[in-house]
Amino acid sequence: MSESYRALCSDFYVNMKLNVRMELPRTRETVLDLFERVRRQFPHMGAFRKYRDELALESPQGEMPHQWIALRASSVRSGVVNPTDMDEGYALHRHLLELAPTYLSISPLDVDYIELLYGFDLQAGGNHDAIVLEALIPGSPLAALIDIPNTTPIDCQPLIGLSLGKRGDVEAYFEVKTRPGQNQPRDPDGGPDPISVYCTLRKFGGVQETKELPGILARLAKIGEDLVQHRVVPGLIVPIREVIASGNA
Repeated sequence: MSESYRALCSDFYVNMKLNVRMELPRTRETVLDLFERVRRQFPHMGAFRKYRDELALESPQGEMPHQWIALRASSVRSGVVNPTDMDEGYALHRHLLELAPTYLSISPLDVDYIELLYGFDLQAGGNHDAIVLEALIPGSPLAALIDIPNTTPIDCQPLIGLSLGKRGDVEAYFEVKTRPGQNQPRDPDGGPDPISVYCTLRKFGGVQETKELPGILARLAKIGEDLVQHRVVPGLIVPIREVIASGNA
């Protein structure tokens, strides 16, 4: 499944976030003990990074799959870029959810939400907003709003959020993120940034024991893979790819 997703985009990634209600411990010993424990399971993750708002451990840049974990004041996150299969895409997240409660003193009451994100980057130059508009709007009632002569699209980033199921304890978000293309350079020395498509699943609190966290991840993964395969790919990625390939926008 992951290989077929990679064929549709320049980069495919699976990210996880565990958000907590109280600040996490960030002492030298606590952070290094957690990172060393992760490195035992994933030996190639040997690059320690310190940023303004987070501490991170990651694999070398350019290595595929690229894997990382990051610790912020109230969240611990992980990501896998271009996994060879979906099991590889989830392995780091599952391992981190098994370790984090012990190493970071996270209790069930502290858990705010777990988030699982599927991301697709599609390389595109030109006006990203025009590409997305041409791919998703024609034929809908919204088309009448944009049928105005001598206009240029400057913002077309649809975001839709849904509460899933009768329990309503899982939320799903579908988002298209545009960035300046080659006609709107952000970095004169860099190439065009991609158009990104995100499918995000979020499950809020409600755990009796922290050992439930990997099971929640598995539940989100099952829902997420179904949404990506049957909704995101045909409804967002394929139409955007077709417009990029045509060069009409």
